[in-house]
Amino acid sequence: MNTTVSMVAVALVSIVTVVIAVNGLRLSRTTGDFYVASRTVRPWWNASAIGGEYLSAASFLGIAGLIVVSGQDGLWFPIGYTAGYLMLLLFVAAPLRRSRAYTLPDFAQIRFGSRGLRRLTSFLVIVICWLYIVPQLHGAALTLGISTGLPGWMGAVLVMGIVCMTVLAGGMRSITFVQAFQFWLKLAALAIPAVFLLLHLDMQGQSATLGGAIFDDEAQTTTAKGLYYNISLLVALLFGTMGLPHVLVRFYTNPDGPSARKTTAIVLCLLSIFYLFPTVLGILGRAYTPELATSGNADATVLLLPGRIVGGTVGDALTAIIIGGAFAAFLSTSSGLVVSLAGAISQDLFQGTVRGFRIATVIATVVPLLLALGTSTFALAGAIGSVFAFTASTICPLLLLGIWWRGLTVVGAVAGLLTGAVSCGIALFVSAVIPSATGSLHDLVSQPAAWTVPLAFLVMIGVSLATADRVPARVDAVLARLHVPEQSPDSKP
Repeated sequence: MNTTVSMVAVALVSIVTVVIAVNGLRLSRTTGDFYVASRTVRPWWNASAIGGEYLSAASFLGIAGLIVVSGQDGLWFPIGYTAGYLMLLLFVAAPLRRSRAYTLPDFAQIRFGSRGLRRLTSFLVIVICWLYIVPQLHGAALTLGISTGLPGWMGAVLVMGIVCMTVLAGGMRSITFVQAFQFWLKLAALAIPAVFLLLHLDMQGQSATLGGAIFDDEAQTTTAKGLYYNISLLVALLFGTMGLPHVLVRFYTNPDGPSARKTTAIVLCLLSIFYLFPTVLGILGRAYTPELATSGNADATVLLLPGRIVGGTVGDALTAIIIGGAFAAFLSTSSGLVVSLAGAISQDLFQGTVRGFRIATVIATVVPLLLALGTSTFALAGAIGSVFAFTASTICPLLLLGIWWRGLTVVGAVAGLLTGAVSCGIALFVSAVIPSATGSLHDLVSQPAAWTVPLAFLVMIGVSLATADRVPARVDAVLARLHVPEQSPDSKP
């Protein structure tokens, strides 16, 4: 691998990101610009930006690595990541946009009128975002270390330094431009190498699947996951998507509810196209880098494949393209998370001003950087899957019941949030300290969404029914705002 070419790729992506962000500074002046881009982002542009921030290290590097390690079981991740947006389209996108909130804690206060629930929601948003940022920084450390030989910590510092700069430059409006550009860069960075490698193998008379041998039982390096684990994983991915703060905040930037739905439909199409390519690269990895399945370094599959299959100058060029796309993934996802964090922190601690937003941005970048530097890299897709399980057990029930059930009370919402957070948090902690054995208690705690999500919903509903006399007084007016379609600015009177 040519380290000079790799460093040039990282430098180019970093420079272009900063230049685009600085251009956003010219356009960002008001509080609305910083928080929600003044709610003027059109569907295609917003869909590209959502794709940019949603397709994280777990998508760019982790899915191929999972397929190398676990074969067909790894395909549940791209299926779940994409299908989660169908849930968003059906249940959340338009009502959330009509709420006129800036952040998820804003939505909680508008819906329930409770400062205590708002603070709890803010706390959960902060925890989720920090947990989600750390794997991005681990991915950056892995990529920089493999591609350039530099210490991995420099990758994490570089990503958070650029993210802090771009968010400070213009908030949501600035990163919207950045993330839209980075989505198409990431798509090209996987599509070009995947197509080239397939054509190269075909010209050489080689099979991409070694004649189907990679799907034989003998090629399976890990024990197949059981039915419970796969169902629980799908529950986490389907419901967890509806609880991701950095994704949900983007719906506040649409002009109206119909454009929010259209944005989500476009995102579904974009994700369906994107996930074809890490799947192809994962299949090639099982054939041509099988040793990664047992080396603990499977997340490096897409980085090492071009050198293994093609080699030489062409292989270095393809690797450089992938490295550029990988850094775009780390930057775009981290910037979306930092904006969500900064919004929640500044609204609660700094009166929601532009200056407060910028102070909160620094806080939002420093803490996860320290966490990443103090922990070791682990399976990227698995780490993100745990975050999805946590969001599915907390924010998702609050949103779904808050939007669709007038009987949800503040006491019920708080009880459900705490139940989901504590049960899922304890389960994930226990899974990290007990021995792993398929079919044992470890399956229940390592992927707990199948029982923590229903538990959170049941507690919210049960406690709300027991406190039915405490339904917020303004609930009917708020629900009317969420569900009555507003007139599109493009429609005729």
